[in-house]
Amino acid sequence: VQLVESGGGLVQPGGSLRLSCLASARTYSSYCLGWFREAPGKSREGVAAIVRDGTTTYLSSVKGRFTISKGNAENSLFLQMSNLKPEDTAMYYCAGRSGSMCLLDPSRYDYWGQGTQVTVS
Repeated sequence: VQLVESGGGLVQPGGSLRLSCLASARTYSSYCLGWFREAPGKSREGVAAIVRDGTTTYLSSVKGRFTISKGNAENSLFLQMSNLKPEDTAMYYCAGRSGSMCLLDPSRYDYWGQGTQVTVS
């Protein structure tokens, strides 16, 4: 089981970033893959998730600004973030869930990466 995130960095408000998560084949075949974030002093929250069939779900505050997608050839998960705001600053994690019901509840996910830092300032 392996998940490795990349693509974080420092960006100005209104800017864009694309996060990538390289998964092992086993993890990539999980029923649900998602992106989560954790800001200092706050609980980890779900940002976006994608089901094996391509169905997606988003945190309301990022709808229309963030897009989750999968790159089948590379066993990769992506998060395209645009119109970034200072409140998007956090450590971002990708995660996999083997069970059904693809929710944005971090407690339901089985596999986690180490995270990549996104700072909007």
